[in-house]
Amino acid sequence: MATVILRPNESQEQLLKRFRKKVAKSGILSTVRRKRWFVSKSELRRIQRKKAIRRLKRRERKYVPRARRPA
Repeated sequence: MATVILRPNESQEQLLKRFRKKVAKSGILSTVRRKRWFVSKSELRRIQRKKAIRRLKRRERKYVPRARRPA
C-alpha cells in the first residue's frame, strides 16, 4: 500500500501529487484493472500472444528503411 507523510511546509496539492506518483510507480492501478474480472488461463495466453505479435510488428515498422526518392 502506498503511503505518504505530510512534510513540513508542504501543501495538500504537493502531497497529493507525490501520492499519485507513488501509486503510478508501484503499479497498483494496473493490477486492480487487470484483476477486475476473471480471465481464464487460455484467454490470458491468447491475449499475451496477441500483444507479443503487435509489439513485434511495431518494432519491424520502426526499423524498416524507407525508399529514397531520386534527386
